[in-house]
This record gives sequence, C-alpha cells and structure tokens, in this order.
Amino acid sequence: MEKTNRNASCRCGSKKKYKQCCIEIDEKLNEFQRQGYPIPKSSLLKTIDEIEGIKKSCQLTKKLLNDLNDIIKPGMTTNEINNWVHHQTLKNNAIPAPLNYKNFPKSICTSVNEVVCHGIPSEYKLEEGDMLNVDITCILNGFYGDSCRMYEVGNVSNEASQQSKITKECLEKSIQNITPFTALNIIGETIENHAHKHHYSVVKVFGGHGTGNKFHEDPFIYHYKLNYKQMIITPGMVFTIEPMINEGTDECIILEDGWTAITKDKKLSTQWEHTIVITNSGATILT
Repeated sequence: MEKTNRNASCRCGSKKKYKQCCIEIDEKLNEFQRQGYPIPKSSLLKTIDEIEGIKKSCQLTKKLLNDLNDIIKPGMTTNEINNWVHHQTLKNNAIPAPLNYKNFPKSICTSVNEVVCHGIPSEYKLEEGDMLNVDITCILNGFYGDSCRMYEVGNVSNEASQQSKITKECLEKSIQNITPFTALNIIGETIENHAHKHHYSVVKVFGGHGTGNKFHEDPFIYHYKLNYKQMIITPGMVFTIEPMINEGTDECIILEDGWTAITKDKKLSTQWEHTIVITNSGATILT
C-alpha cells in the first residue's frame, strides 16, 4: 500500500487520523503482499461519502428492476422495455450508463434465452416461455449502480425456472461466503461448485468487476476456480458479482454486432448480478 502520514486524515473519510483508523487495514494488506497476494490500490477503496453515493445509485437501479416485474409480459418488445427504463432513469435525474458506452446503442441490455449477455434491445417480441435478463446501470450524481436479474415471460418450463434459481443461488452463496482479508478466489470456487453440483456450466469469458466511481474498475471478478492467488478482499472495495450459468457448454460466440454473446450450442443461459460493498464484517448488497 502507498505510505500515508500517520497523523494525516484517514482516506476513508471517517474524519479520524490515519493512525487511529485504516492503518490496521494497510498493515494486514502489507503482510498479504509479502505472502504473494495482490492487494488493492488505495484508489479502489471507497470513502464513506463515495459508498453513500454508490448506494443511492444502486437503489435506483434496484427500484427499476423491481418495477419491471409488473411490466414485462408476452408480446412486448425489448425496445419497449429499453424505452421505459430510459425514461424512468432520466425522470429520476440519472443517466443510463450503457447508452453510447463504447458505441453501445441502447440504455440497457436485454438478453433472451441463449443470449448470455450484452443483448441489444430490438423489435423482438417476447414470447410465452422466454427467459429474459435485463441489465441496468444507472449513473446518479456521478456514481454507478449496476445490477441484473432474470424475468420469466409468462409460463416457462420447470427446467428454465430451475436454472434461473440455481444461478441466483450461485450469486447469493458467493456473497455469503465473503469475509474481509480472504482472496477473491472464494467467489469463483463457490459459484463453480454450486453450478457443477447441479450439472450446469459457468461462462468463463465474462466476469464481474469493480465499479462505483467508473462503470468498470479493477478488479476483474472470476466466476470459476483459479489455481493462483487473487486479490485480497478489503473493506471499502465495491464490485459486482454476476455469474452467467449455462444449460450446456460454457463456450460463447459474439455476434456481428460486436456485443451480443450467445451460447455456442444455443442452449439456455441465465444470469443474476449484484453490486456489493465490503465491510469490516463481510459483504453488503447495495442493489
């Protein structure tokens, strides 16, 4: 960690001196670094004020996702969902982060059935039995709130509903297993173990990410097991966990639009996502 004057105001915004506050965190991180673990730069550890701003943006994203439960139905287009979210985002004095991000043309991502992620809203009409993922990121007062969830369109098959349930469990269990000053490895291990237990595969080419002050920040969050030491989870970190779980192969194909990712075997993919903040006792869901 970068050296800080012991008598300086602590970076976390507690209004305490550094020696009375986060110095213990930095001493622990320095020890992990000596053991060969990557540690977060202090710029990745959010201040109290930043966390409060991120929380407000995340709560708006959560509200929009909740409201869609009463809106999504067979026969409506994914463009109509996009337009509703766009209007509601602006109405709440926020900005849709995906719009024009690296030339992405819409305000949300809508991924149907075999679409793994980054589906572009279109004139596609939702059909009875479709499984739809909606991914929303709001920017409120400069802070980002990122989340996605699955929606069952009308009556869906028991198999599709079960896959969505297991995917949500992968997310929830990974969050429950997080404790400060353990490595990020625990996230991928938890997700892969639960998915494989139920005979699903885990997408490897996409992952979660740091967020809050920017759309995408370090670290990259892997959703599967890795054999090398990953970054130490530290109080003040804010990141997403967003496992994509497939019915068949984990392999994906990117379509010609440069965004839409589909399963190679055209089988179902499901995804759930939360933004979380790391506290002194664990992880708190912000979305």
